[in-house]
Amino acid sequence: MALAKESPVKSLVIKRSIVIGGHKTSVSLEEAFWQELKRIAGHQRATLSSVVASIDLQRQQGNLSSAIRLFVLEQTRARAMEAMAQRQDSGTEAATG
Repeated sequence: MALAKESPVKSLVIKRSIVIGGHKTSVSLEEAFWQELKRIAGHQRATLSSVVASIDLQRQQGNLSSAIRLFVLEQTRARAMEAMAQRQDSGTEAATG
């Protein structure tokens, strides 16, 4: 039996310009990371530039694009953990209430 050959998932990286600290710079991010970064900024009621500037100030090493990806991953994980904790709390209240 022949196995079907899977096609690789294409990840389109798009270079975008952003102003941080009064200077224009560019970052290369996949669309999913860019959209999630925008969602995070909106949730924080902050501008995209201010969120990226904060990421830039806090990064220890690597390039800015990588630092943004790690920030988005960290924020997404934290949101998932909060949601899981809320579901567990709701389940505990329903079982005891």
